[in-house]
Amino acid sequence: MAALSDEVHERIQTLCQQGDALARKRLYPAALEQYWAAWDLLPEPQTEWQAATWILAAVGDANFLSDDFTAGRDNLSLAMHCPGAIGNPFLHLRLGQCQFELGNLDRAADELARAYMGAGPDIFTSADKYFAFLKTRLQPPPGGW
Repeated sequence: MAALSDEVHERIQTLCQQGDALARKRLYPAALEQYWAAWDLLPEPQTEWQAATWILAAVGDANFLSDDFTAGRDNLSLAMHCPGAIGNPFLHLRLGQCQFELGNLDRAADELARAYMGAGPDIFTSADKYFAFLKTRLQPPPGGW
């Protein structure tokens, strides 16, 4: 796979860092502008670049945190087509949370189970209702939850 030029990679990192700083202040629309500006720097097809995975992770996280669950589902689903996304516990968690909030409970259970299998119960520390839901869909592991 080809690599991004150092200049493009640095610009993407800078835009994402600016987006992260805005997201920490809960300025999600402004954060999303930075993330999408970073996305626009990726050569097509964007989903073939490693950077696409973390850009879309940031986008999906901002969507979830701003209660835009439809956009979160759509953007995180797109992220699953990027390198290294399948099996990433955080991406599965956020996608499962968005699916849950949209009432897609079978899809939510699948994604939340993937997050649990990849990272264990600690990934749910601040998301108790999602872990409680998951427990209704899975058999307890040996030794319990």
